[in-house]
Amino acid sequence: MLKINPETELNALIDVATKMCIAARTAPKARGQDFIVTAIIYGEELKKIQEEMVRIGQRENIPFFIRDAENIEDRVVVIIGTKWKKTSEPFEEIEDEEMARKASSLVDLGIAIGSAVSVAKELCVDNRVMYSIGRACINLGILGEDVKVAYGIPLSVSGKNPFFDRVKKT
Repeated sequence: MLKINPETELNALIDVATKMCIAARTAPKARGQDFIVTAIIYGEELKKIQEEMVRIGQRENIPFFIRDAENIEDRVVVIIGTKWKKTSEPFEEIEDEEMARKASSLVDLGIAIGSAVSVAKELCVDNRVMYSIGRACINLGILGEDVKVAYGIPLSVSGKNPFFDRVKKT
């Protein structure tokens, strides 16, 4: 058997994406409470997200949403989001407990994203954290109605990182 450029195979990227989701899941969480939600999206499901990104970009006149939608075509994308923390324990040191729960959730999300992209980096897979993908996922309810903030991380294995040079996939 001979494989030419096996690093571009879908299964390899799905394996990396799975490891990224594991890293996000096992990342440290404030107060030991886990409200992180992860997903791996590609194929037809990703096309729905791209369409929503373009719709947002056109409706709100945000050109980078349209650019990002083109940039993720035929990719594997990791989505990491968070629900707002709910706890019976008060955040006694902070007056506004609701704000404290949201802030704690967002800090946990940032740590989870950092853990996930570190896995991609270690495995030499190009990636970029994109707000635009996460916003489209929230609009579509892909991670569930309880998930309030999400980011997408598209993956690529090619001779040039397409997420920073912003060239179309070759």
